[in-house]
Amino acid sequence: MSRSRQNKSYAKKSLGQNFLADQNYVEKLIVSLDPKRDETIVEIGAGRGALTKKLVHEAGKVLAIEIDRDLTPILRDEFGDHDNFHLIEQDALELDFKSLLALQSIPLKTKLVANLPYYISTAILQHLISFRKSISEMVLMLQKEVVERITARPGTRERGFLTVLIEAYFEAENLFDVPPDAFRPAPKVWSSVIRLRPKSGGFPVDEELFRDVVSLGFGQKRKTILNNLKNAKGDLGERIESKGGVNKTLKETGVDPGQRAETIDIDHWIELADYLSGNDPDN
Repeated sequence: MSRSRQNKSYAKKSLGQNFLADQNYVEKLIVSLDPKRDETIVEIGAGRGALTKKLVHEAGKVLAIEIDRDLTPILRDEFGDHDNFHLIEQDALELDFKSLLALQSIPLKTKLVANLPYYISTAILQHLISFRKSISEMVLMLQKEVVERITARPGTRERGFLTVLIEAYFEAENLFDVPPDAFRPAPKVWSSVIRLRPKSGGFPVDEELFRDVVSLGFGQKRKTILNNLKNAKGDLGERIESKGGVNKTLKETGVDPGQRAETIDIDHWIELADYLSGNDPDN
């Protein structure tokens, strides 16, 4: 396929595509990722190959994931001669990364890099949490507003369900901002690049229960944690009832019933889930 055809590959609004075109920011992403010859790099949304072009020369193996069937021939034509390049034509939201890495006989250390479409960034982040033990770090380009939510501290209005999830599982570092004119076509908003490193060790409480508690706590952000937890149904509702109700649950875990979810720190969310799993916080 010719370069002219590659240059005529248009971004699709339906896929939220904005291709990174500024080579200065391509280089900053590569430096932040710091790929090595003994590492595998998983690239979500390879697009026109701006990052891929660098990765195939610096990484031991590159797994490029691309859903757009108009772009995959371009990627295959451009990088197919590289023995370390592997193209996966699939939706990243449906991909089992653990199985993929196992099938590829991946080296022990795997990093992930992505320029995530704004409209699916939250869904992809939640999906990647499930596979965090298979990946040593992630360098992600996201809408700046999403990164501000991810790194929001307790008591700020940006803090939400996604903030607590990421904080529970990762060490997050906001690296740098990227202006709209670095992309083709230019989006209407700024982007930011963030590094996520999975926390070591096992998660201290049942993960499904933890997510249920946090999700319910942020159910209606204008309401207090007391009022939100009163809406618990099913298994979570039964757990709260078995502990003597919402007021007792909050008292035993040191959470002020008048607090709103965005003011609660990660340790208290974990305590809530731990208490509702049947453990006594005093033991």
